[in-house]
Amino acid sequence: MAAPTDHPQTAAERLIATTIQWTWVLWLIGGLYPAGPALGWILALMACGRIYIAPGLPEDRRPGPLPATIWLWLAGMGAMLLVLWIGHSNFSLGTGQTIKSSVGWAKGWALLALFPFAGAVLRPRPQVIYRAISKLGLQSLILLPLFLVAPYVGLPGTLWVSPLKIVGGSGPEYFAAILYTLEPGVGTPRWQFFAPWSPAAGMVAVIYVLLAARDSSLTWRMTGIAAGLALAIFSQSRLALVAVLAIPPFVIFAARINRPSSWMAAAPIALFAGFFGPAINAFIGQMVSDFAAARADSSRVRATLGRIALDRWQTEAPIFGHGVVENGPHLVEYMPIGSHHTWYGLLFVKGLAGAAALAAPLFASFAVLFWRARQSQLQRTGLGMVCVLILYSFGENLEALAYLIWPALVILGCALGEKLSKAD
Repeated sequence: MAAPTDHPQTAAERLIATTIQWTWVLWLIGGLYPAGPALGWILALMACGRIYIAPGLPEDRRPGPLPATIWLWLAGMGAMLLVLWIGHSNFSLGTGQTIKSSVGWAKGWALLALFPFAGAVLRPRPQVIYRAISKLGLQSLILLPLFLVAPYVGLPGTLWVSPLKIVGGSGPEYFAAILYTLEPGVGTPRWQFFAPWSPAAGMVAVIYVLLAARDSSLTWRMTGIAAGLALAIFSQSRLALVAVLAIPPFVIFAARINRPSSWMAAAPIALFAGFFGPAINAFIGQMVSDFAAARADSSRVRATLGRIALDRWQTEAPIFGHGVVENGPHLVEYMPIGSHHTWYGLLFVKGLAGAAALAAPLFASFAVLFWRARQSQLQRTGLGMVCVLILYSFGENLEALAYLIWPALVILGCALGEKLSKAD
């Protein structure tokens, strides 16, 4: 009898499923941050090994040619390391800082290429990942009451900071078991669950909703979606709510773009937009204003950090950037310049060369998966993952969260590496 499609069979599938399902345990011991990069490099080495032994494998088990988009990811993230070295040389940052930053690259930017590469070569079955996400969702729903009551029954916000922080990271929040935080100036509780901060939890929640929605079991599917939505709501991330509402309809439209009915349905919408354009524009403007006003201080800091990053990029290091992150002034609460925004951060640290190194594979993947979204469910899921990456690149630093969002990157690689029939 054939094994269930959601049951791990290969070593890669077992590694992936086990790591996902042990998320809460890893969070408690402060092991999530080191586990992500370790898994990424292990899977990449396994993929290299599979390519090496491919000539000796049966034809149906040999990995196909590496897609051009995967090559782009590998080249782009490799270029990030080269740009990093050039930036450090330009500003004479020294050998010690260069080594430290290179290790940081291996734990951040490199993962954006390694996980898709592993997904394309090792071809883990997506259903295994979907089921692991749904099972993690059940764990999250069980633990959710503890997080929600913690601020009201006197439990400490931070349980502890793991000694694993010695492996290095951007801050102790990557290794801390935090039950809740209090919103500055307001004092209301906010939850980040197993993410380093609340908006990051929102990003993870969006990914989990989109992946759990593909689970073949209705029970597990509803469990995973409910858990993802709960994390998104209680993280109080504005961008997460926008993503959950916007990405699924966009993916559905992409899947039906070649159908006349889709364009017939879009025609009255376009006509309506033409007649009521000024009113719609004013409404959208008010929505954006209300969106920013929901957390005025946060929006102000983000905007100021962005302006500082752009100004210093243009005037000081336009091509290869400054090489390292720098803290901003008191005006932005000493937060790192370019944080909260992948592109501003890239321009400041790695210049135009670094921004191009990410833009090329990211938007090439979007174009390929948008075109192929009508051909298979996996292509549509991959498109959803790219949409999350693009949307959140304007609100988070992707490389700082690569250790956490890696299931999306694996699915992206699976989609880009999927063998489609020539008829499609």
